[in-house]
Amino acid sequence: MPKKHYRKSHKVQQIAKARINFLFQHAKEVFKEDSKLSDKYVKIARRIAMKHKIKLGSSLKKRFCKHCHKYLVPGVNCRVRIHKHRLIYYCLSCKHYMRHPVK
Repeated sequence: MPKKHYRKSHKVQQIAKARINFLFQHAKEVFKEDSKLSDKYVKIARRIAMKHKIKLGSSLKKRFCKHCHKYLVPGVNCRVRIHKHRLIYYCLSCKHYMRHPVK
């Protein structure tokens, strides 16, 4: 007997994407006052994306650490370098590297 595939409605996914974008914008605004609150917003946005199976775009993926899930601001809590056609993000809190290709 084949498995049933349940799909989320298109409207629910649009609402989830809007919430994710809102949370990342809010995390950017709040970071100067309270970095822990912006980290919490990133965790909530990731949970929403995983629950609704939404792929985060490359611009959003570069805004948080994949290891410790902190909101990254270049020059403040992360270092950004270019090496061999790659953007290398170095998180200063967990000492983890993330490599993104440059087109």
